[in-house]
Amino acid sequence: MEVATCTTTVLKPAYATPHPLAGEKVPLTIFDRAAFDIFVPIVLVYPAPAPPCNRALKEGLLKAVAAHPHLAGRVAVDNQSRPFLHLNNEGVLLMEVTVPSRDMEAVLLAGGVAANDRFSELYPPAPEEKIGAAVLQVKLNRYKCGGLIIGMICHHRVADGHSFSTFLTKWAMLVRAAGHNDGDFTSPPPFLDRAATAVPRSPPTPVFDHRSVEFNAGDGHGSRSYAIVPADKIKNLTVTFTAEFVAELKLKARGGGAVRCSTFQCLLAHVWKKVTAARGLSPGDFTRVKVAVNCTRRAEPPVPADFLGNMVLWAFPRLQVGELRTSSYGRVVTAIRDAVARVDAEYIQSFVDFGAVADASGEDLAAASSSAAAAAGMVLCPDLEVDSWLGFEFDRTDFGTGPPRALLAPDIPVDGLMVFVPSGTARGGVDLFIGLVEGHVEEFHKICHSLD
Repeated sequence: MEVATCTTTVLKPAYATPHPLAGEKVPLTIFDRAAFDIFVPIVLVYPAPAPPCNRALKEGLLKAVAAHPHLAGRVAVDNQSRPFLHLNNEGVLLMEVTVPSRDMEAVLLAGGVAANDRFSELYPPAPEEKIGAAVLQVKLNRYKCGGLIIGMICHHRVADGHSFSTFLTKWAMLVRAAGHNDGDFTSPPPFLDRAATAVPRSPPTPVFDHRSVEFNAGDGHGSRSYAIVPADKIKNLTVTFTAEFVAELKLKARGGGAVRCSTFQCLLAHVWKKVTAARGLSPGDFTRVKVAVNCTRRAEPPVPADFLGNMVLWAFPRLQVGELRTSSYGRVVTAIRDAVARVDAEYIQSFVDFGAVADASGEDLAAASSSAAAAAGMVLCPDLEVDSWLGFEFDRTDFGTGPPRALLAPDIPVDGLMVFVPSGTARGGVDLFIGLVEGHVEEFHKICHSLD
């Protein structure tokens, strides 16, 4: 991408009175420690007429970050090398770029096979050294045609995807209020009490084997070992499922019954079937999917929706290849639903108790390996890993000219890692971003829209 101008600054919120958490050294919760030590990219596309000028976006960003001081802080380590969040108000890194090309539409062409770094130029590069780096970094890409692409990276141990999307909603809300000259507008304060999300029983009594699932005594995939291939052998695909296709899929999954299934459950069942078929696996093999589960409403008590932090665990539906391929969609949806249902309030409390026991013994827990944090070129076959962004609030990230037209595909240099997002091209549809070994791409393309 030819760049005409690029400036980089650090924005620090100014407070009339210090935030109550100013200067705090916030320990990581057990959910934070289970999150991966990575920066997660998000890219939002706004065609012309684009949101307000950069100055308005920056002013709104400063107001939003002022209420979310963790995002202006840094990941640091104590004298025992344990990471924590230092709310030192060191600020947000902001890059402003002017792009001479008038054809922003070309950036939106996400179909087919893409290079792994296709969109990485649209967001700030992840720091090599995470300790002391800005945990939130934003890049405003302005096109002469009037379009705007906002690329961001956020450290996963500060916020999961759902809570970060609520922050983006508040940023947009503040920008819109300023555009309407509503100087008295204030957004509701977020829920920032991270410790309250991880209160152990007395005494703590873990009842599940969390060390082998969420942490490095296992690998999060049943202790499988996975092959590594050259990264250029992993191809990134974007597949669009229209609203009509999803509706037909749901009817097929219900099979004439009254049981409803979610868009995510139906699409995951479908893609699991089709990827497994494209891989040509033996009927006797077992395949499983690592499914991210939002625990905010599953915990007891539930965590407020405007919480900033991490509340994600994982489910692992598992089937034999032959059963998966020959079973009805309803049967596969049931396997997914049953696995997710096991991540209930009792499981979550057991996980919290496990963290308390580990802390009491001085155990240094490290998050289990995930394809999201794995080496480029990892091949998860015969397994998959999935994140769903369908429930995130990106559609409410309206800075005054409408919601983003699209979320661009993150870089996926891992075979079998996939993300579902609202479609940027098919109204009411869903886009699938997935990495596949090049030898499986052609067959997957042939069958990915077949309901046979």
